[in-house]
Amino acid sequence: MAKHDLDPDGSRLPIRIDSTSNGEFLPTALTAAQELTNRFAHDAASENAQRLGLGRRAFLVTSAGAATTLAACNAANPGAGGRYALPAEAVLDEAAAASVLTGDEFIFDVQTHCVDPSGAWRVGRDGEIWDAVLRQAFGQYAKCGESGFDCYSAQTLAKEVYLDSDTDVAVVSALWGSQKSNPTPTHYAAEAREIIEAIGGDGARCLIHGGLLPNDPGDFEAMEEKARVHRVDAWKMYPQWGPEGRGFFLDESDYAARAFEEARRLGVTTIAVHKGIPLFGLEYEYSSPKDMGPAAKQNPDLTFLVYHSGMEHGKVEGPYNPEAPVGIDRLIKSHQDAGFKPNEGNLYAELGSTWRHFMGRPDEAAHVLGKLLKYFGEERIMWGSDSIWFGSPQDQIQAFRAFEISAEYQERFGYPALTAEAKRKIFGLNGARVYGLDVARLSARNGLTDRRLERRERQNPSFATYGPKTRRDFMALWQEYRGRPG
Repeated sequence: MAKHDLDPDGSRLPIRIDSTSNGEFLPTALTAAQELTNRFAHDAASENAQRLGLGRRAFLVTSAGAATTLAACNAANPGAGGRYALPAEAVLDEAAAASVLTGDEFIFDVQTHCVDPSGAWRVGRDGEIWDAVLRQAFGQYAKCGESGFDCYSAQTLAKEVYLDSDTDVAVVSALWGSQKSNPTPTHYAAEAREIIEAIGGDGARCLIHGGLLPNDPGDFEAMEEKARVHRVDAWKMYPQWGPEGRGFFLDESDYAARAFEEARRLGVTTIAVHKGIPLFGLEYEYSSPKDMGPAAKQNPDLTFLVYHSGMEHGKVEGPYNPEAPVGIDRLIKSHQDAGFKPNEGNLYAELGSTWRHFMGRPDEAAHVLGKLLKYFGEERIMWGSDSIWFGSPQDQIQAFRAFEISAEYQERFGYPALTAEAKRKIFGLNGARVYGLDVARLSARNGLTDRRLERRERQNPSFATYGPKTRRDFMALWQEYRGRPG
């Protein structure tokens, strides 16, 4: 493989501010400031590469290339409550850029995804929808490999997440859909674990979720096999989903109560719950995280991870408003009404797709992170990227390392500073505590770090994203399947 053959002209920016969706929500149009960010970044990349005597692609794969994009975001958002703290010389000086954008944090990504490329899950309405999403709405990257799904395989996940980012450990999480139609069946997640473990060579590099849809006939009975045979590390729930299109709330459902008892019996007591990001075509109300505070209080021996933190696309995030909560405020209100205090309790907020969406909107990002730090606390926020849909999470990692909440917003809204120590906790220490990981052992030099060092001597990141990018394609897909019998 030639050194820069993945993007020889340097057309893709290393920090991707685009409309890519994770397949669960409509791709959203870029704001004027985001369009400006990309324009500034492309212009500056050409200029800086020329000043350094490099081609565009050779420049963009450096830390200075990433710094150039983040500096463009600052320039396009003057006066925002959040910014990327970069030395002025970082856009031309590799060492200055690396001083901010590289780090030695333990990074544990609690939300990644891959798809069984055999396509055996293409049954029923859900399977047909996923098949069409992956083949049609995911654009040019959907046409690779013999099956057409190889772009979403465990091997691609291993490359993008483990080799082309600083991620040390990740969770392969389940997707929505019945046992037959789930694109990441538990047996394939277990295969993915073996593939990824071979990269690290020292175990515990990949954890897996067992899908838990207790309103799907037979799913409750399947919990034992998932726990005993496939050794799942936690459960993944989509309470908005239902075999007849109707979901449930965790604090008032017999489905949930029965599943929680079985989780206790099996000794797998961590439960990740998709909340926010309403699943297109399903009932909106069950995407609300209003039940998470009560459910956590009712089940103090279980640990609940609220995936996506209750975010809603199209809702602007500002200061916390308990009187009319939308987006992440709904989760905070549920958390507060249940009586939780910062850094206490069994309820966690997770950042998958959330940080990726807001990192190009630094004012809203300051409110999102500021509110979560203020109410949940730095020990109850977990790092997730929702990759593979967004390609390698390295740009999300670099952006998070550099991000800061302004002193003005800290004073006006009572937001804590996003300190280096807080970032370490969010990046991985919080997740490691919940999942019982040995951070010291997993952080020591190992086969994974050796492979990365060797690979980065001949850097060739794809800077590709794998999710749907246009509203037109996404809507055409759903118009096609609306009204079809299940």
